[in-house]
Formats: sequence, structure tokens, C-alpha cells
Amino acid sequence: MSNSVSALNGENVKGFVQVSELGLQGMITLRANLSTPKVKKAIKDVTGVLVPKMRQILHDGDNSIGWMSPDELLILCPHSGAEAMVTALNDALGKTHALVINVSDARAMFAVKGADARDAMAKLAPTDFGMGFQPGEIRRSRLAQVAGAFWMVDQETFNVVCFRSVARYMFDVLAVSAEKGGEVGYF
Repeated sequence: MSNSVSALNGENVKGFVQVSELGLQGMITLRANLSTPKVKKAIKDVTGVLVPKMRQILHDGDNSIGWMSPDELLILCPHSGAEAMVTALNDALGKTHALVINVSDARAMFAVKGADARDAMAKLAPTDFGMGFQPGEIRRSRLAQVAGAFWMVDQETFNVVCFRSVARYMFDVLAVSAEKGGEVGYF
């Protein structure tokens, strides 16, 4: 059995904000009717996290759940526990119509950190990064024409998730956006 490795081996760069590949992260896609009591209970029992509302990401310890669409969630957990969580979710859901799949090794995750993180992100995504965008919100959008999702961890940190196949490109566009001398100062 081979050992998992992250897409860019923890690469990072410092500009007016720091951009870092965050390494291995457990990620599970769950698709189901998220409004049914059985689905809500299964998710809460297994992850410890409630089903989030539209454009919301919730956390409990090492586990987080982000709303991706009306019938899809992104569940974040330790990489080493993703397979066990998939099994536990499938067991808890029983015969409920649902799809639960470990996508950990098909994704990459980055952090954009610094006082001007909103400016760096605003250069890449068609989102209003003003003060209305706060920790606890998640967006599924495009960053420099690459599909991804992003959320604020705190007032100076964004996490970004994309497909592993475009991890190098995503890191590079985030790094260019964060280059010293490229500060916008809008936010």
C-alpha cells in the first residue's frame, strides 16, 4: 500500500499575505436530501456537526461541514479518519438514498493568511469580500477560472479547496495575487 502525499508537499510563499498548501486533509462528499431527519441525525451523530444552512460552514473540533449545494455537503476531517467516517456515515444512513465518498486524495487545500487576505482573494474570485463575508461562510465559485470553494477561518485567513489536478495552477495564481507590491488596500 502506498502512502498518501499532499499535492504540493506543504509548499508556501510569502508576499503581502502568506499562501500555503495545507497538506493532507480528509474530505468527504455527501449527497442526499439534507432536509430529512434521518440524514440530519446521521450527519450529527457521526461528525458531531449539524447540517449547515446555505453558504455556511460549521465546525466541531477536527470536523467541519460546508454547504456546497441544496443536496451536497463537504465534510472535512482528519485525513487518517476519512475512510472510517465514510463507513460510519453509510452505516448510519442505512438504506437512505445517499452518496458518501472519500474525495481526500482528489482535492488540495490552501490557506491565504494575512491582514490583506481579502484583497488577495478579491483579485481572483467574483465574490464580494467586503465585511459582509465573515467566518462561517463558504462559497463555491471560481478562482482565476478554476472551480473551487473557499471560506474564512478567521478575519485574516481563508481556506481554499480545489481539485488536485489543478493544485499547482491554483497555488501559482494565489501566489501571484499575493505578491509584494500587488497590495490593493481596498479592504
